[in-house]
Amino acid sequence: MTKIEMKTPLVEMDGDEMTRIIWQLIKDRLICPHVDLKTEYYDLGLANRDATDDGVTVEAAEATKRLGVAVKCATITPNAARVEEYGLKQMWKSPNGTIRAMLDGTVFRAPILVKGIEPVVRSWKAPITIARHAYGDVYKNAEMRIPGAGKVELVYTAADGTEVRELVHEFAGAGVVQGTHNLDDSIESFARSCFNYALDTGQDLWFSTKDTISKKYDHRFKDVFAEVFEADYADRFAEAGIEYFYTLIDDAVARVVKARGGFIWACKNYDGDVMSDMVSSAFGSLAMMTSVLVSPAGIYEYEAAHGTVQRHYYKHLEGKPTSTNSVATIFAWTGALRKRGELDELPALVEFADRLEKATIDTIEAGDMTGDLARITVLDNPRTLSTEEFVDAIAARL
Repeated sequence: MTKIEMKTPLVEMDGDEMTRIIWQLIKDRLICPHVDLKTEYYDLGLANRDATDDGVTVEAAEATKRLGVAVKCATITPNAARVEEYGLKQMWKSPNGTIRAMLDGTVFRAPILVKGIEPVVRSWKAPITIARHAYGDVYKNAEMRIPGAGKVELVYTAADGTEVRELVHEFAGAGVVQGTHNLDDSIESFARSCFNYALDTGQDLWFSTKDTISKKYDHRFKDVFAEVFEADYADRFAEAGIEYFYTLIDDAVARVVKARGGFIWACKNYDGDVMSDMVSSAFGSLAMMTSVLVSPAGIYEYEAAHGTVQRHYYKHLEGKPTSTNSVATIFAWTGALRKRGELDELPALVEFADRLEKATIDTIEAGDMTGDLARITVLDNPRTLSTEEFVDAIAARL
């Protein structure tokens, strides 16, 4: 069979643990039999990040800027236990955080809806898309362990040498301190990405922070969104018949669980991290969520919105069968291939991505699924497949 040709390579970022196993399965059994796959490969597995002093992550982000479309496997952000387990030089920062900071985009995450997998929130009838700011906050923080009594201050030194100081805390004993930051330019890019995405998809846009408590940091986000909306988007939203509104994040959470869905919920970086996991789990599974980083420069990075499935990987190493859901990783590949096809004017590649997604959904709706979905489906007599069997069932249907 003649394979579908590609013009421009994708940036391919390999990852860790069970998702790395799934990554290769998807390429071998779902993509390469049909597509003459062209990628520029970067190994973001933890061992290689350590060997390159995390330089490979920067190289992958630079390649994404150059080629325009990337697909990324789930990766480990190491904690102290991982440093010991892998014998790392240091506790490397999140590769996602590094890439997102370099691309300065917004992450849009939406659940993959499948018949037979019903949301646990009974009122939800349509997808809720989380728009997550992808720069700064806790992901580019500076933090310090305070050993004993003393004073901690924020100090801003202007270009002319003048200083502004703000007391953080007078420590009477040991503790911890953390400094976070953000940029007006990045916040504005976040706002414009959200407003544009709302117009493109015809959905209402919600935005939430905690400006009543964070009267300068969070309030700046609120103000920038309001200024950009009034200057450039208010009339366009009115013409499109859609709404933008701001509310406190605790109020947003209360509204979301009573809503029907079908809107975009914009969140700061950490809020979006947490809320996207909540939304995806409530819609069915963490492995049933699409995720794409969109930069203002028109750069796209597709990934799965979940971790490396460590527990299943340890079972795999012991030779035990696993039943790991590969849907989000499959949709990362299809999203990247579709966008590459659109940008390079390759309709056959776009059609292939559509067909692979349909084959995946049809497989589940026919009752063939992984264990996480079999435990929650309302379909009668679902067939629980292993990791490999599920991919093979999709391949047969494709």
